[in-house]
Amino acid sequence: MYKSREKLLEIKDLKKHFPMGRNTVLKAVDGITFDIYEGETFGLVGESGCGKSTAGRTIMGLYEASGGEVHFLNENVHGKKSKKEVKQFNRNMQMIFQDPYASLNPRMTVKDIIAEGLDIHGLVKSKKERTARVNELLETVGLNSDHGNRYPHEFSGGQRQRIGIARALAVDPQFIVADEPISALDVSIQAQVVNLLKKLQVEHGLTYLFIAHDLSMVKHISDRVGVMYLGSMAEIASSDELYDTPLHPYTQALLSSIPISDPEVERSREKMTIKGDIPSPIDPPSGCRFRTRCPFAKDVCAKVIPEFKEYKADHWVACHIYSDEYGAEFEKPQFSVGVV
Repeated sequence: MYKSREKLLEIKDLKKHFPMGRNTVLKAVDGITFDIYEGETFGLVGESGCGKSTAGRTIMGLYEASGGEVHFLNENVHGKKSKKEVKQFNRNMQMIFQDPYASLNPRMTVKDIIAEGLDIHGLVKSKKERTARVNELLETVGLNSDHGNRYPHEFSGGQRQRIGIARALAVDPQFIVADEPISALDVSIQAQVVNLLKKLQVEHGLTYLFIAHDLSMVKHISDRVGVMYLGSMAEIASSDELYDTPLHPYTQALLSSIPISDPEVERSREKMTIKGDIPSPIDPPSGCRFRTRCPFAKDVCAKVIPEFKEYKADHWVACHIYSDEYGAEFEKPQFSVGVV
């Protein structure tokens, strides 16, 4: 379990909308609220296009929020700041990008890529100290000093991602957004990168927002997990709680799609399937956004947006099935994910 109940980040009703033309807006992130505690890994999952990567970039300040607030150590990330304050925020909040091929400058050596943050923030005083720090970071992520003089194209995908991790660590951040850091890697390399992230978290006291598609890997690394659907938050709970007793029908469908290595268990376990494609975030459904694909949907689901509420201790869900006002109209789904 995570180490602290001190909030590092508070995300309140965060929105990121992209204008698409005359009177058309793509609502990539449309009002999500959650906290990230110091020292924890918060996993963020959902189908492609649900807005999780946009949420990560908006939390970082790479995108300007269309609404809501992000508070990092009680300071508004999107508030007005001096250049000095912006630099300090950038140092405290770093990002590991999804594509290890596109996120590294092909014209820079690995040493210069890693040292760029050191140079910008004035963290080293001499070339000797700069080289020593880069070599230390390379060794930290499982590479060696000889790799510093090479260029990104000379490395494998897993090695490039390690370089990206070293670059993020260079400025001693408190918080790192890992935006699908393993999705572009071979399965044999994914576990190595995840184990490296966990090791570095312990050694450096890091806090992660870990965005991923691989639900099994998210369970392995995360303390708590948030499930996004079409720009909104469907459910948040501790990793064990979410995987053992998922409440939202969308979460149940996601978890039932995880394959199990035992063929007997795989054949016999209960599965929940959802039909159709994700609606367009330009014109999302009224009421509950999942209702067009939900097997339990009723008339109220089209008329009323479900409240995101704490159904039980530290387990939040946005579904009328669990509301005090409308819950009696539904038969609560009895669902067991099985072994994950």
